[in-house]
Amino acid sequence: MLTVSVLAAVAALIITPPSWDLMSDIDWRTLGTLFMMLTVLEGFKKETIFRPLLRLAGKIRSMVGLSLFLVFSVFFSSMFVTNDVSLIIFVPLTIILFRAGGKERYILPVISMENIAAVRGSLLTPFGSPQNLFIYGQSGVSAWRFISYMFPIWIISGCLLVGFVALLYRKNIRQRTDIENFNFIGEWQRWRRGKRIVYLVIFALVITTIVTRTSLWFVVVPAVAVTVFFTDRQVLALTDYVLLLTFFCFFIFSSSIARNEAISSFLSGAVANNEYLWSILLSQAISNVPAAIVLYPFAVNRGALLYGLDSAGLCTLIGSLASVINYRLYVREYPQNGRKFILVFTLISLAFFALVAVPGYFISLSPL
Repeated sequence: MLTVSVLAAVAALIITPPSWDLMSDIDWRTLGTLFMMLTVLEGFKKETIFRPLLRLAGKIRSMVGLSLFLVFSVFFSSMFVTNDVSLIIFVPLTIILFRAGGKERYILPVISMENIAAVRGSLLTPFGSPQNLFIYGQSGVSAWRFISYMFPIWIISGCLLVGFVALLYRKNIRQRTDIENFNFIGEWQRWRRGKRIVYLVIFALVITTIVTRTSLWFVVVPAVAVTVFFTDRQVLALTDYVLLLTFFCFFIFSSSIARNEAISSFLSGAVANNEYLWSILLSQAISNVPAAIVLYPFAVNRGALLYGLDSAGLCTLIGSLASVINYRLYVREYPQNGRKFILVFTLISLAFFALVAVPGYFISLSPL
């Protein structure tokens, strides 16, 4: 994805030569906010902030209960810590628990549902995914309006996930996990308690910065960076700078083509009032985050664009970066099952997409 974004930026700069005006078109606020989110979430992972949830998962004895717990842990946590981070936390846990109970045949369908949960759970909040963060920052709508607009399709998705889990265990709804006294995580180190508190405080500050759209964001960004540096400088090294650079390159691409009269005119006519379809289709080629940046300047109905982007991850593996992360987490443990993952993931995701695509389209006809 980084390679594609760099090539796209270079091609766009050939079409539209670089200028100071072009640099001013880049959404520096989104880049700064994304840097803060990515950094604090690396701190969350390193300090195992979700340890109480992980411990609780190991105590559940019903397969239906455990699967629902894991799927909805992803569904709800993705609203706050982004969809990719929620998968990084709970997919490895799913593999560990199902292996411990000899239930490996359920790993693929359950982590496929977790992928759906990450994509559909994160759509509710402005900070649930990078594309939400970008569109929220650009649109100027209130956080309450954003959440209320996304709520109908979010609640529909949650109900469907319950049905999918029940369908998976329909032949043995009372099946047990067979996990006995399994200790899968260590104890919290008391001396690191201060670091956990710091990251929770920083996270609250970042969320406040996003929701309030404060004009002082350019002060908050370096303040967060300095705080993390003195708390644990290794976390700064773990921040996903590849994603930040990808965003930067696609911002250059989007700004360049928007300044080209011929290309801008074509895309304005093609994308306007067709945002839902364009966002889904383009995401299958370059993923939904870059598609958001490319299409936004030409969108008339921002709600349709948002709904399409948040549905694109249900079509193919490329549709969402979160899906690619899920694939990598699985093949790291089962390198011989890459094709099997794609087959199971695609079948389950497309079945879900078929159920939400039409309601999503009609809901998105109303403006955001």
